[in-house]
Formats: sequence, structure tokens, C-alpha cells
Amino acid sequence: MKKTIKKAKTAGHKPNRAAERLGNKEYNAALRKLHVELVTLQEWVKATGAKICIAFEGRDGAGKGGTIKAITERVSPRVFRVIALPAPTEREKSQMYIQRYLPHMPAAGEIVIFDRSWYNRAGVERVMGFCSEEQVKKFLRMAPAVERAIVDSGIILIKYWLEVSEAEQTRRLQARIGDGRKIWKLSPMDLKSYSRWYDYSRARDEMIQATDTAWAPWYVAQSDDKKRARLNIITHMLGLIPYHEVSRAKVKLPKRQRDKGYREPQYAFKRVPEKF
Repeated sequence: MKKTIKKAKTAGHKPNRAAERLGNKEYNAALRKLHVELVTLQEWVKATGAKICIAFEGRDGAGKGGTIKAITERVSPRVFRVIALPAPTEREKSQMYIQRYLPHMPAAGEIVIFDRSWYNRAGVERVMGFCSEEQVKKFLRMAPAVERAIVDSGIILIKYWLEVSEAEQTRRLQARIGDGRKIWKLSPMDLKSYSRWYDYSRARDEMIQATDTAWAPWYVAQSDDKKRARLNIITHMLGLIPYHEVSRAKVKLPKRQRDKGYREPQYAFKRVPEKF
């Protein structure tokens, strides 16, 4: 029976597309078009006063940061705000759990992206023993009601879970060890979490089952191919928001003023050395 179940689960998963990974040329061309759409979304949000909140969750190394960067690299940080909260302070630990997240919710004309969110309680805090099972159960009961209140306030709430295979997660975390640009991403907590794959699987399953609602559903993206995942998520996200192009006056650069006798000063500016 166990072997039958294992085969059925494997058959239910999409095949590993590592051999078909998206090339840079195709990826960059598709991403460029999506960036244009994200700017259109930005202008619509500003014009209409829309409020959008996007929560990204997922396993360590699943590509949350890269996806968020792909979304935000060509838009205004004053409209697209990324929230990545540190560990709670002693004062925050004594607050109502959701309290530290509420001040970051979007106001009119804002898109807030959470790089991990209030679902820390159902994920890392639970698996690593930072909260009790009673606290987790209470959170899972209350989260749908809180999210209903968020949606009823006029916020468009979108939740993504990024999933990665065991082999690909190992490859990515190992790659961080020898890369001076990425070593900061490999925290002591990541190392402790790495060995608890199935604890995280159980926590994920219960979290999604308890909080996947009609008003705030979960969307799962397989991210073994990070480029494909980014494009799929951005395309999907844009499809969930009823935005449209906002008419703008044609842009034309004005004439520069005359110099009126201005001359560059003789001051000895401290200049950056041109080594490249």
C-alpha cells in the first residue's frame, strides 16, 4: 500500500523541467513586456487609489526574493513597497500577533509586497518551536476572519506559496555557501530548517487547508525553474487585478534655459577615481 501511494503522489506531480529551463533571451523578452504591464498597473493604482497586498511564502531557496525583485525592479518604490520584517522585538511579542503587520498594509495608491508575512506563525515559528501548538491552532482559526476584514476594507489580497523540490533546494543552498554575493542569504535558521523538510511539508499542508478561502485563496507556483516561475507569477498576478491603461498626456521635453553667462567653477571637486 505504501508503494502504491508513493507512486500515485509522484505521478500527480509535474515532471522536472530542468532540461527545458528557459533561456535568458526568451526570459528577458517576456519580462520586458511584463514590466511594461506592471508600470501600467502602477499608474492605474495611483489614479484610482487602489490598494493591493501580495504575500509571498514558500520554502527556503524557493525564489521569493528573486520573484519580488523581478516585480519591483522597473517600478516606483513609493508605489510598490516591499516589507521584510525582522524577528519581533520583546514588545512586539507581547502584542496581538497580527498587530505588527497591520501598520504596513497599503493605503490608497499603494501595492505592498510581503517577503514572508503573518504566515510565519504557521510556518517557521511552528516548525522551529518559537510558538506553541495552541498558538498555531488559534492563528489558523483566526487568519481567515482577519483576511476577510482586510478584503472587506477594499484591499486586493493575493497570496502565493513558492514550492521547490528537495534536490533543487539543496543545489541552491549549497550554491550560496561559496558565493560571496549570496552567503548572507544562508542564515543559521536556514541551516536548522534544512533538515526539517517534512515538518515544513506538514505545516504547509495544514496552513493552506485552513486558510485557503474564497476571499483570500492560496496560489502555488512550482519554482524549480526560477525564470519560468517569475513569469508565471507576474502574469497570474496581473490577471487577478482589474487594472487598465490610464490615459496620459504626451510627454515632450521642454527647451533648456539659456546659460546667461554661466561657467563651470574652478573648484577642486573630490572626484570618484575612474578605475573601470
